[in-house]
Amino acid sequence: MSAETDLAIRRSLVVDAPVERAFEVFTEGFGGWWPVSTHSVGASIVDKPVRTAVFEPCLGGRVYEVMEDGTEAEWAEVTAWEPPARLVYLWHLKRDRAEATEVEIRFESTAPDSTRVDIEHRGWERLGAEGQTWRDRNMGGWATLLPHYQSVVATADREEETV
Repeated sequence: MSAETDLAIRRSLVVDAPVERAFEVFTEGFGGWWPVSTHSVGASIVDKPVRTAVFEPCLGGRVYEVMEDGTEAEWAEVTAWEPPARLVYLWHLKRDRAEATEVEIRFESTAPDSTRVDIEHRGWERLGAEGQTWRDRNMGGWATLLPHYQSVVATADREEETV
């Protein structure tokens, strides 16, 4: 990960799952841990009920939400896809695509059933004077999202063991 700017958000956490499971839950299991009731365009802007959030697990894949009425709101585009070690996406939620910030996530095995997840969300300078405000909002967003992810990874791993 680069030290592109002092504004970059960097978060790290350890999840109780093998690296493959940690990567899979973050991507293919995205709709199972992302709280669309509080973190979505539908909930915060257009006042529409949201059905789910989707992370298309491939290079060029989209990250988007689906409202109950079937409409979609795109949030991001996957620009690097290296399972189960790394992914990068351009995050343009509520912004013009030209003002997208970049999120890089690395998954590193620390033990057979433990994975370190490192997140760097950068590119806030593209937003000019609004960069710091958007960065601060996203810092709070990451802080509230990651416990959901961490909990679902642990639960998904336990459910697999009982099958």
